[in-house]
Amino acid sequence: MLSNSYHHVRPADEAERAYLESLIQADIVRCHPGETLEDIKRRAAFSKEDKGLLRDWMGVAAMRAAIDRKRMPYRDAAE
Repeated sequence: MLSNSYHHVRPADEAERAYLESLIQADIVRCHPGETLEDIKRRAAFSKEDKGLLRDWMGVAAMRAAIDRKRMPYRDAAE
């Protein structure tokens, strides 16, 4: 996965951000015991390491969302 300052996931709105975050929350808790996505988001405001960690996790979420869209291409049209 690309991990540089030019590779960002920019959700269109809060609903999309919430959906993307829902795709990674359990994995963050599993991979970072004692931490939550909210902890990482809070620290990302002043820590470049956490900013990069959040960026990478959101990249994972975006890839998972893309896979879901390929599996169910008409899901968005039905909503």
